[in-house]
Amino acid sequence: MRKWLRNYFDLTKGEFNGLLVLVLLIFGVSCLPTLYNWLWPVTIDPGMEQMAEAHYRQLMRDQPQASAFGAAKRTFSTAKSVKPPLRLHRFDPNTTDLRGWQDLGFSVKQAQSILNYRLKGGQFRKPEDLQKMYVVSAAAYQKLRPYIDIEPQSSALSSFKANDHQEKPRQQVFNYPKDLPVNIRVEINQADTAALETIRGIGPAFAKRIIQYRERIGGFHKKEQLMEVYGLDLVKFEEIKDQVVVDASLVKRLNVNTIRVEDFKNNPYIRYKQANAIIQYREQHGNYSTFDDLKKVIILSPQVLEQLSPYISFVP
Repeated sequence: MRKWLRNYFDLTKGEFNGLLVLVLLIFGVSCLPTLYNWLWPVTIDPGMEQMAEAHYRQLMRDQPQASAFGAAKRTFSTAKSVKPPLRLHRFDPNTTDLRGWQDLGFSVKQAQSILNYRLKGGQFRKPEDLQKMYVVSAAAYQKLRPYIDIEPQSSALSSFKANDHQEKPRQQVFNYPKDLPVNIRVEINQADTAALETIRGIGPAFAKRIIQYRERIGGFHKKEQLMEVYGLDLVKFEEIKDQVVVDASLVKRLNVNTIRVEDFKNNPYIRYKQANAIIQYREQHGNYSTFDDLKKVIILSPQVLEQLSPYISFVP
């Protein structure tokens, strides 16, 4: 065999010996399971075999019950996902509880969304306000409209509404009012939390968020920026927009020719790479003269430039 292998494979003596050892190892490993079973045979306990057989029979008997339970569980899950039937009745959206909204055909999640809006200070002053809720579809509103019955507000609010129709004096702006008469608006770039809480629909949580966001961006230059505050959506903005004013001259501007990357820390309008690109471009090409020079920074999109424009100055 050795001579035959040499004729066909040209093996040296060392290579032939290595091949022979490898074949013997493979043969030995393949014979190990058989040798192990012969030396240490597996013994089956008759008692354990009987217990396993009895357990199998019990499972077969219980299978119809398990199938019935699974079907019942699927039926329950399907029923749980279906909305409750519509039960129309007269209701006040400012006082209806979770069960009441469910009786009107809303799911638990939809009803909770409406209650969350009220908890944040939202109010329904007329039936049409219900359409502002995204969980109330146009079809649902048309069905509910004849049943909406909004109760009159407190006497103080009634008096407020009565006075609102009278001739109003020239409006004034107070930054830190103790009380909020009808003709006063809050300037949101200087107001503290106490002043912001006088806005109808703004509580302590929203007041704190507005101030924190104001510090991040350097001040508000238009009212619509309030909708960038976490949790302050379009519905809430429509409720408070007539109670606030903005003095854009109070916005803090950054000199683009002296700013550092750290000056943009926590700014929601620009990322670190974009801020760093502004600095690198200035170091390579010199100071910026106009806003058009800033447009030459390729990484800055038109949206970012538009958001930054009220907060940038070009002092040499």
